[in-house]
Amino acid sequence: MRIGIDLGGTKTEVIALGDDGQQRFRHRIATARDDYARTVEDIAALVALAEAETGETGSVGIGMPGSISPFSGVVKNANSTWLNGKPLDKDLSQRLQREVRLANDANCFAVSEAVDGAASGAQTVFGVIIGTGCGAGMAIGGRVHTGGNGNAGEWGHNPLPWMDEDELRHREEVPCYCGKQGCIETFISGTGFATDYQRLSGQSLKGNDIIRLAEEQDPLAELALSRYELRLAKSLAHIVNVLDPDVIVLGGGMSNVDRLYKTVPLLLPHWVFGGECHTPIRKALHGDSSGVRGAAWLWPLNP
Repeated sequence: MRIGIDLGGTKTEVIALGDDGQQRFRHRIATARDDYARTVEDIAALVALAEAETGETGSVGIGMPGSISPFSGVVKNANSTWLNGKPLDKDLSQRLQREVRLANDANCFAVSEAVDGAASGAQTVFGVIIGTGCGAGMAIGGRVHTGGNGNAGEWGHNPLPWMDEDELRHREEVPCYCGKQGCIETFISGTGFATDYQRLSGQSLKGNDIIRLAEEQDPLAELALSRYELRLAKSLAHIVNVLDPDVIVLGGGMSNVDRLYKTVPLLLPHWVFGGECHTPIRKALHGDSSGVRGAAWLWPLNP
């Protein structure tokens, strides 16, 4: 049995999977914000609950914001800031009396979709989460690729490529929380989409409302969405030019905009070197479950 934990900013979830990938148990609790010791204890309690409910012990994988630095051995880059600077993997291994595997939550998303999701069987998978923020992860051969610095997949904090004049103005007006300007996240996250509509219309609306207006042929909503599609295509073209994944999988709130799967593949070849691109772009099969499932799959069938 494989146990996965999804450690989020507002909720912490556990899942237990059999070798066939079928769910055996699932439960979630509120995350103990700003309390590291409580976080460790809550994860241990969820593992114990999963094992009590199934009557089996299991391997433990954890998806988390940020990553473990390969140099210092502590958490870095987590927006759940109480984790930063802590040896979370070591503390959990000691508490649970077994080896624990940790990975960035976007990497877990990519693994989940590569193992038995929308990219099942693909060798190289790039998973994109476009919601409040913008995260990404890579799975190669069904396993996480973290890179030598633990930064693989931090695509959202590269600059938007091939900026036009309006995008250059956007870069100056909308700084990224990371301290830099022009980051992809500020353009193609759900937040970035809503910000662009507000810049066009002067109105503050949620993404779902803007999509509804676009479906009703509202010209400003349509303009915001078409600009979003172009920016997403340019951003993904960078990945095709560098990694050339077999499949790109989209998750997060913006992944539910069905027309993206028609428009973005048509736009990609204009920005990919050589003018050819047939990379499939697919919607995540497991939706909100991908992160916690991918955490469980950090222990593959054939270690």
